[in-house]
Amino acid sequence: MPIHNLPRRTVLRRFGSAVLILLLLAGCTGSPSGSDAASESNQPAAETPADSSQNAKADAVDPQPSTVFYEVFVRSFADSNGDGIGDFKGLTSKLDYLNDGNPDTDTDLGIGGIWLMPINPSPSYHGYDVTDYRNINPEYGTLDDFRTFMEEAHKRGIKVIMDLVVNHTSKEHPWFTESAADPSSPYRDWYVWAEDSGRATSGSSAAGSGNPWHSLRGDHYLGIFWEGMPDLNFDNPEVRKEMIETGKFWLEQGLDGFRLDAAKHIYEDLQTDKSQETTNKNVAWWQEFRSGLNETKPDVYLVGEVWDPSAALISSYLDGALDSGFNFSLAETILSSVKNEKDANIPFTLERTYKLYSEKSSGTFVDATFLTNHDQNRVMTQLEGDVPHAKMAASLLLTLPGNPFIYYGEEIGMFGAKPDELIREPMRWTQDDSEGQTTWEAAENNAGKKGLSVSEQTGNSDSLLSHYRKLIRMRNGIPALKDGAIQEYPTDQPGITAYVRVTEDQAVLVAHNLTGSELTFTLGPGQAGGKNFTQVLAETGEGTGLSGNTLTLPAYSTAILE
Repeated sequence: MPIHNLPRRTVLRRFGSAVLILLLLAGCTGSPSGSDAASESNQPAAETPADSSQNAKADAVDPQPSTVFYEVFVRSFADSNGDGIGDFKGLTSKLDYLNDGNPDTDTDLGIGGIWLMPINPSPSYHGYDVTDYRNINPEYGTLDDFRTFMEEAHKRGIKVIMDLVVNHTSKEHPWFTESAADPSSPYRDWYVWAEDSGRATSGSSAAGSGNPWHSLRGDHYLGIFWEGMPDLNFDNPEVRKEMIETGKFWLEQGLDGFRLDAAKHIYEDLQTDKSQETTNKNVAWWQEFRSGLNETKPDVYLVGEVWDPSAALISSYLDGALDSGFNFSLAETILSSVKNEKDANIPFTLERTYKLYSEKSSGTFVDATFLTNHDQNRVMTQLEGDVPHAKMAASLLLTLPGNPFIYYGEEIGMFGAKPDELIREPMRWTQDDSEGQTTWEAAENNAGKKGLSVSEQTGNSDSLLSHYRKLIRMRNGIPALKDGAIQEYPTDQPGITAYVRVTEDQAVLVAHNLTGSELTFTLGPGQAGGKNFTQVLAETGEGTGLSGNTLTLPAYSTAILE
């Protein structure tokens, strides 16, 4: 959707007040919104044919203004007091590594957002079973430490979102202990008890394995993931109100939004989480949640863990509820494509998926792309330690539309395979475990590996870290690469993935050579709305050549053409 067709609130959220004012002063008008990015010609107004079909094509661009996010497990990131556990003071001390606030430097990663894994008090190391929704895990510091971190992050232009786990609490949460101890407690109905609802206490959960009903004091409560995580009852309006107020509390502390854990499991019929009735109930809750948060922060960013391959199901959550749903299918496709060194038709799929998302969200969605996260085996492990393949995975991720999320340590090639503790190992800052190294978990996969630390890779132009830094600078510096829509650009080379990123003012061709051999292909003059690409704007490998309509790509490299 053209930005002049977006609601005023959306324009402000995506582009800032300055752009909105310029649009209003210019008296921008536009045709009804569309979403087929493939029809964008991207010609300047003076050169665009005057016929209405061409104008309609130009208006069809639906951009996705984006920010590169970095997922942080505070416990594993940086330790400030020597107890081996990461904390907010340690994280604050490492902000310059992530983004030093100066776009002219190239020694930082250049990210624009941070996703904090759970930071609330919890009896577990991971924090996904909360005991106090409005406080900080004391091992991580205090609320004042958190506020200082937020202030320093915002000084550098970094947005911050945090994990909000509302599907369930800890078994040790005071709400649950009261609910379990006294059937007449006002908190009894905050959870789901089989004896109170007449439900059978057998069966299985679509979210987990085994029986989701757990026995306590002769009664049975619902916990679809684990007995230590009893599910909250969202049919109770007091529960919904409390979670909305909790969200508002954190927004008032300065947060920019939330990553919403288990977003499609708030309601579950214990047979499927894909029925339309179940989906409709979940979406209605998240719409209610957004509506409540909008009272405090109208531009709040909500990204949901909707772990499902169905684009149709994910699109339901983009209807006035979430801004983004994590694209799990794309993550799998990227890793498979680079591992097999073969094009996987990613732009073809995304262009059609985004059309659906745009229609469902009235053009306000932003995809949430990633390679792996804290629940999956790490990229370098899946790619069997192949650095060129890891670089190509990063190149794809960071040149596609949406908000790309980088899991901490991914940029230096950390290894990790389940169990979960071993995919959440301490961040590697130096080879000798100095400079804030956390030690809460033995680094079985990463300790002692030569070259596997920030200090060793910094200054090495061929390192994976340098590659990430370069790609993020490229993305941040080229408007169409950062914010543009996508359209496919077929080639005759199965080892090349190519696509066009396009805004109303710029179109660039992105071409990836996924193979270990130099490849060439001929640019098609009839593609991309007739746009001709005549110069190389940026490249990741020396030797990229453009001679006439023939593009030469070195092995395992990416080129951006305009």
